[in-house]
Amino acid sequence: MAYDVVIVGGGPAGLAAAIRLKQLSAATSVCVLEKGSEIGAHILSGAVMDPRGLDELIPDWKQRDAPVKVAVAEDRFIFLTESGATRTPNWLLPGCFRNHGNYVISLGSLARWLGQQAEALGVEIFPGFAAAEVLYDDKGAVRGVATGDMGVNRKGEKTDAWQPGVELHGKYTFFAEGCRGHLGRQLEAKFDLRKDAGPQVYGIGLKELWDIKPEKHQPGLVVHTAGWPLDSRTYGGSFLYHLDNHQVAVGFVVGLAYANPYLSPYEEFQRYKTHPAIRGFFEGGKRVAYGARAIAAGGLQSLPKLVFPGGGLIGDEAGFLNASRIKGSHAAIKTGLLAAEAAHAALAAGRSADELSAYPESFRQSWLFDELWRARNFKPWMARGLYTGSLMFGIDQIVFGGKAPWTLRHAHADHETLVRKTAAQPISYPKADGVLTFDRLTNVAFSNTNHAEDQPVHLTLKDASVPVNVNLELYDAPEQRYCPAGVYEIVHDGGQPRLQINAQNCVHCKTCDIKDPTQNIVWVVPEGGGGPNYPNM
Repeated sequence: MAYDVVIVGGGPAGLAAAIRLKQLSAATSVCVLEKGSEIGAHILSGAVMDPRGLDELIPDWKQRDAPVKVAVAEDRFIFLTESGATRTPNWLLPGCFRNHGNYVISLGSLARWLGQQAEALGVEIFPGFAAAEVLYDDKGAVRGVATGDMGVNRKGEKTDAWQPGVELHGKYTFFAEGCRGHLGRQLEAKFDLRKDAGPQVYGIGLKELWDIKPEKHQPGLVVHTAGWPLDSRTYGGSFLYHLDNHQVAVGFVVGLAYANPYLSPYEEFQRYKTHPAIRGFFEGGKRVAYGARAIAAGGLQSLPKLVFPGGGLIGDEAGFLNASRIKGSHAAIKTGLLAAEAAHAALAAGRSADELSAYPESFRQSWLFDELWRARNFKPWMARGLYTGSLMFGIDQIVFGGKAPWTLRHAHADHETLVRKTAAQPISYPKADGVLTFDRLTNVAFSNTNHAEDQPVHLTLKDASVPVNVNLELYDAPEQRYCPAGVYEIVHDGGQPRLQINAQNCVHCKTCDIKDPTQNIVWVVPEGGGGPNYPNM
């Protein structure tokens, strides 16, 4: 199947690119591949959205009834200790922590709406089709992707349900897979896109959606916390956003550069909800959904080269999140716009399969570059600890306005930061109560995750001996704890330990691919349509 532009990923970046291409020329043929069962099925974010990108993409989004309704009414930023809470006066907050003019949304619902806008313009959207392979022409340029075969069993044999994959060829191909994209990793390696970039640094974000009592609900209330339950050396914090319909989105982010192999981001999230200043929001309420995803938080100095012969990286595939603002959807939309405009100009000039240099050039001239430049030192400062980092970033923003005459660098990739188990303090986490806090497997059921049970395991090992001989021996198998879905389990057969991979639980967060200390785990795309089916996360 041949198109002018093939887009891998039906999130805000991919859909924005598709929409802008069709706005610029109805004759341009565009398709979007989405590995989830439908648009939005794999979308998870906080989310408080800056509407700036959407304003540029679809200026009349309010008249078109976009699901962007709840304006931020109040900001609260709180430092937690184990039993106390200190609110920071709003006048002391840097501008990046203020949300006036922004909206509390479900990004999944917005993605579904964007999908409708794209289809109305003539974009062909193929949900349930996972791009499994990058295709190259005889000159080495990207010429599209191939989807994976369906109906293959765990032994690699064709079943009665077998259907061959499809090749989709494009004059240009955009990769918008989200954080730590399976194909994006391959492209970075093949074209050496990270040659001039610092290491990417990540966080894992865990989220629950709650129905709460009407008297506890304050539409537009935005609460962020830092501090407990994490120690001051470990980057992380929470969000608690009041949507409409008496719903609250609550989540916790832990930077994946943490050092203690006994730390469990999932258990830290559960523990956070028990804080005296937090638990009152949920008492009498009901958890209705759960999910997790990784976020690329390195900022400007971690951006790879954005283009290569035949295509480009957009959205969180490249890492455009502004970690200081805890926002990325506006950036994803903007990069989709910029890439689409570059491709439109190239197609109009009769070009194909070359580098769209106009895309990174226009990014460098955009408001998004300026925003990320001002925020560039946030994560490097916060890597120095909560209190030092908060003080120095406050000076960076308030005194220098984000234009300090220095740019800090990231010292390590996240998989390099774990200490040996002999140098670490085990952490004792309280047992879930089933009311406010939940065990992982119970919560995974609320992600609606499903994979065909007999398909090949999509969590692959380069060396099957490493999980026991290295990870268990040196780090007490941290994959048991950093996975938010209970995928990895050390079991004993006849007294001998082995790693069991419960791939059917996987919520596609990619944390294992990022944090594994030996980089032995490689996440590859499963059969299309598998994974979580988030309702409105």
